[in-house]
Amino acid sequence: MMYGKDVWKKYSNEKMKDLMDFNEDYKKFLNESKTERLCVENAVVLLEKAGFHNIETVTALKPKDKVYAVNRGKNVAAFVIGDLPLEQGIAILGAHIDSPRLDIKQNPLYESDNLVYLDTHYYGGIVKYQWVTTPLSIMGVVVKKDGSKISVSIGEHPQDPVIGITDLLPHLAAEKMQKTGAKVIEGENLDLLVGSLPLENEEKDACKGTILKLLKELYDIEEEDFLSAELEIVPAEPVRDFGLDRSMIAGYGHDDRVCAYTSLRALLDTSNTRRTACAVLVDKEEIGSVGATGAHSVWFENVIAQLLELSGNSSALAIRKTLANSKMLSSDVSAGLDPLYSSVMERKNAAFLGKGICFNKYTGSRGKSGCNDASPEFIAELRKIMDEDEIGYQTSELGRVDQGGGGTIAYILANYNMDVVDAGVPVLSMHSPMEIVSKVDVYEAYQAYKTFLKKI
Repeated sequence: MMYGKDVWKKYSNEKMKDLMDFNEDYKKFLNESKTERLCVENAVVLLEKAGFHNIETVTALKPKDKVYAVNRGKNVAAFVIGDLPLEQGIAILGAHIDSPRLDIKQNPLYESDNLVYLDTHYYGGIVKYQWVTTPLSIMGVVVKKDGSKISVSIGEHPQDPVIGITDLLPHLAAEKMQKTGAKVIEGENLDLLVGSLPLENEEKDACKGTILKLLKELYDIEEEDFLSAELEIVPAEPVRDFGLDRSMIAGYGHDDRVCAYTSLRALLDTSNTRRTACAVLVDKEEIGSVGATGAHSVWFENVIAQLLELSGNSSALAIRKTLANSKMLSSDVSAGLDPLYSSVMERKNAAFLGKGICFNKYTGSRGKSGCNDASPEFIAELRKIMDEDEIGYQTSELGRVDQGGGGTIAYILANYNMDVVDAGVPVLSMHSPMEIVSKVDVYEAYQAYKTFLKKI
């Protein structure tokens, strides 16, 4: 049994190479997937390479078939059809692919004292002061009135310029340093400095004119096109090995792309299953899973209905039975115990780097408010199959009682009466521009997800 043990110790030299190679693949994916749209695009490339077909091109389904569906470029669900009828339930790995960031406002561009700025609105639970004086990139899409879509990426290549948010020098910051952490950087002050060169022969807002000229030349974008843009501000730094021993990975977006990638890879490496196996990657978790691309959307339910129709059973009752008989791992990260801040954790029920995938029976806050409290019967099933395959795993809760709290998509899917529990990788510095995970936890999560799809 590998519950609560140091997982590194079980890896021989040969297995260590597999672990490191897997993490190199993950680092590449994370580097190339700094927005939800890019996550979906890269996921589809991997799926099609593995023989999955777009569900819209399929006329019937049988065991061992592989299909995927995409929603608005920001969700993807992929399936390996199992031997059992769909109504007997699906084994689901559900992760989210949005991460905390800054979003460009619809009327963002302005000039002040010969400096040009872009106005932002932060997305998700960020610590605002962590985002100043760090190199940032602009990534996303601009949709013009004729419907054409322009992809934007500035700051990701070594030859690109970067942008960023300035801060006050310490010599003049005596008053500022008296503010609380929540107030030391105000949300409306998260404006990006993007230029300072005046446009020749321009009198008013000459520096802004230079930026508009560049955007026109590079992307054929006018100022009014910001109205229909989805531009995200993300850290420009690449993903790097962390630690002198290279045992960890530092990068932006581990929450929750580390679980998204490991879930997807587990499905890609799954072929013969009893139940139909599924990996579904959703958007908007960081702001409540709302909207057409969040977990609250009926899109996933509609995809299940489509699967049933292609399998010869499209009744409303069949949809309900399929969902109720399904079992799901809400593949989401856990807060790893940081010895520098251990006072916020209760050590007996904390997640540790290096001890494998972490199961959270419940999340929520205060009196378990807003959580999915997984059934002991389901957890017993998971314990059994994890032990059978010698998977390193641990359990935790999100900090001390009354310390804080948080949630995932688990309770949303549990509303269908299916068994759901949170299971993911412990993370240090969560929601910061540089999150940290252990390579052994990444690989062990992948192994755990494969075991779940194969045996549950």
